[in-house]
Amino acid sequence: MTTAGRRHRIASATTAAALRAALVELGIGTGDEVIVPSFGPGAPADAVRLAGAVPVFADIDARTFCLDPDAVAAGITSRTAAIFPGHVFGHPAPMVRLNELAERCALALVEEGGPAEDRGAVARRRAHARFLDSALTSVVVPYTEPGAHHLYQQYVVRIPGNGRPDRDAFAAALAKKGVRATASVPVPVHRMPAHRSGAVLPQTEQVAADSLSLPVHPGMSQRELTHIADACNALGGLV
Repeated sequence: MTTAGRRHRIASATTAAALRAALVELGIGTGDEVIVPSFGPGAPADAVRLAGAVPVFADIDARTFCLDPDAVAAGITSRTAAIFPGHVFGHPAPMVRLNELAERCALALVEEGGPAEDRGAVARRRAHARFLDSALTSVVVPYTEPGAHHLYQQYVVRIPGNGRPDRDAFAAALAKKGVRATASVPVPVHRMPAHRSGAVLPQTEQVAADSLSLPVHPGMSQRELTHIADACNALGGLV
């Protein structure tokens, strides 16, 4: 097994405690830096701090919402010890490129883990996503990298317009039509008080401002999905 293979850990769960344990197992702690995403939950950054290390935020690919390998590469310093890839909303991180980068720079990789989802529930989400992909005309539907297997833990669209004001107006208008849509990432992690950073992350900021999570849970009926599509499409150009 290569050095990179020995230094690739999949945490037992997605909690900060489980992620911290993976870092500690790798010997990562005080004086080390770990590259993490800001677009998503705060658990990776929390885990890094719990281990005594410093989280360094890198920007995302605005299509997949996952860490951009080029942005990760730009954030590497002599103190960088590891990368937290982050599989966002069910879209897998670009692990091939990140593995290559980690091996080239002698860095560890720590992935979020946890129990596998029920296959039937994933199949239903994918079927719902395919319908919405084809039916929605007023929003930018989720992108899936060729060859990737999206789990659609959330179905996240982007609202055309002027960022947060138009996104929030769109969500409010949907709510009046009985569709509950939520901001996918209300506050990027690098702007939270515990992790406030001067990092410049334009893609993270833009996607956080204009993205919206639409309902796509497995128990939804075709009638409900059609209503979501019709409600969204009726708002095209109006907010």
